[in-house]
Amino acid sequence: MQEKYIEKKLVAAVKDMGGIALKFVSPGVDGVPDRIVLLPMGRMAFVECKATGKKMRPIQEKRKKQLEALGFSVYCLDSVDQIGGILSEIQST
Repeated sequence: MQEKYIEKKLVAAVKDMGGIALKFVSPGVDGVPDRIVLLPMGRMAFVECKATGKKMRPIQEKRKKQLEALGFSVYCLDSVDQIGGILSEIQST
């Protein structure tokens, strides 16, 4: 599955839950996750979308570790089937 399709499904699922999935762009900082997912009740996480079977690049892994060290959740999404589980985790944290 293409990354664009998976990302579109994520955005729609977040919207259905009453949240928003903002595109995250940080000029001058490479490797930031694709989306900031904001759900009701102040729940948030970062999500990196990938085509099915693709892995994060080393700079993306580095950013993931930096964000996690600050206490944020970061997910790598490479399948539409993972969306429900990821959103449930975000909602429950």
